[in-house]
Amino acid sequence: MTRVLVVDDDPVQLRLTAEVANKAGFKPITATGGEQALTILREDRNIGAMILDLVMPDLDGMGVMDAMRREGLTTPVIIQTANASMETVISAMRNGAADYFVKPVAPERLVISLRNAMKLDALEATIRAERARRAGTFTASDMIAKAPAMARVLDLCAKAAKSTIPVLIEGETGVGKELIARIIQGSSDRAGKPFVTVNCSAIPPNLVESVLFGHKKGAFTGATADQIGKFAEAHNGTLFLDEIGELPLDIQPKLLRALQEGEIEPVGATRSERVNVRIISATNRRLLNLAKTGEFREDLYYRLNVFPIYTPPLRERVEDLPAMVAMFIARFSAEAGKRILGIAPPALDLLKAYDWPGNVRQLENAVYRAVILCDAAFLETQDFPQIVAQSIGRDSVIKAIEAAPVAAAPTHIDTNTVRQRTVFETAPAPDRFLDASGEVAALADIERAAIVFAIAHHGGRMSRVARALKIGRSTLYRKLHEYGLADELIHDAA
Repeated sequence: MTRVLVVDDDPVQLRLTAEVANKAGFKPITATGGEQALTILREDRNIGAMILDLVMPDLDGMGVMDAMRREGLTTPVIIQTANASMETVISAMRNGAADYFVKPVAPERLVISLRNAMKLDALEATIRAERARRAGTFTASDMIAKAPAMARVLDLCAKAAKSTIPVLIEGETGVGKELIARIIQGSSDRAGKPFVTVNCSAIPPNLVESVLFGHKKGAFTGATADQIGKFAEAHNGTLFLDEIGELPLDIQPKLLRALQEGEIEPVGATRSERVNVRIISATNRRLLNLAKTGEFREDLYYRLNVFPIYTPPLRERVEDLPAMVAMFIARFSAEAGKRILGIAPPALDLLKAYDWPGNVRQLENAVYRAVILCDAAFLETQDFPQIVAQSIGRDSVIKAIEAAPVAAAPTHIDTNTVRQRTVFETAPAPDRFLDASGEVAALADIERAAIVFAIAHHGGRMSRVARALKIGRSTLYRKLHEYGLADELIHDAA
């Protein structure tokens, strides 16, 4: 549940605003002054938005926003005040306010503003992360990794960043191994330096050596000019070797020499070249198993596997899924030009219950498709048809499709007949005035049944039973004894 900080020195207004946020599905946190609000923001950087009053006794709203800007607190701010002057509005918006209200504000307007502010914050966070990724300053704060399963991963990243030790990142496809590598580089003294990515499985085997180490003019047919390799391109920075398990065996000794000696020899060169490169490799297969079967050099494996980091799959860190979905919605709805505010709770529950064999990459593609399909303000369950089909089972979906009536051949409108409707026959209900043999029941039996029904209908309250039957209570008790119902009532009461 997204937390919202409500700041107001008026206790009545504070309670009303917090209740509006609570009814809208947010978790309100309250503060009665600017200093208290800043303390809360410093301690908890994951607050979704803040509703801030401008006029407060200790530190006013403008002062709070100034302090937030100086300290790098990026929580979206919605201003709420009784002052409606244009100068105040302009000052608040220049200080970074996402929206501005004049008290009293309609609850619906406040809720829409909160959702828009959080969507804007998610989009800004995505942009900041992308800028950090491009600049080589990507850190743990730029990655959605608040789940307990990711705590050890981030701790190992912080330790690996303090040295140039070779790192091997293991994990399933699509878990974000490249982001882990970027966190290590962005947190080290090589931040801002080149970060070069090589997908070893995407390079043709006959070009791997040239791509990694470069080549000289005339080294082979088609080499019309000198070409630097990825090692030289990553000089003084980081070289990320993705899917290292797919590297051809004949290239592995040269990679081992480059790691041990810090030297490379381009194809066709007569002498080696020194390079200063931090090596981070990644694989979605167990290199140890490949080394045992001879598919990967054992000495290279031990050289790469100095500092292993295992990245858990998405199904083991479901706590991060809502934040990931919100980020993807903000990004893709902005790209598609749609106003999608979020995801409905049933749809989010569907995504949480799914196993995600493709991990974060599959989630990203599923949300992208849902955003394109969606025509409403929130993503619904029907916007994820593939996830629904895989959750309930492919066979169940096929059976449901096959059970639907489909014409065997095209039918012209002139010859089309009326569809026959299924008629459900129900057995007639027995008449209450007839006995088991079909004859009219005795008056005493009918009267007894009416009394039993009235007692059950009114829960045994005899005053109401007597009034409903239009008889006195003494008459009712007499008939109870007459029909043998008094003993049953006493037994039920006991």
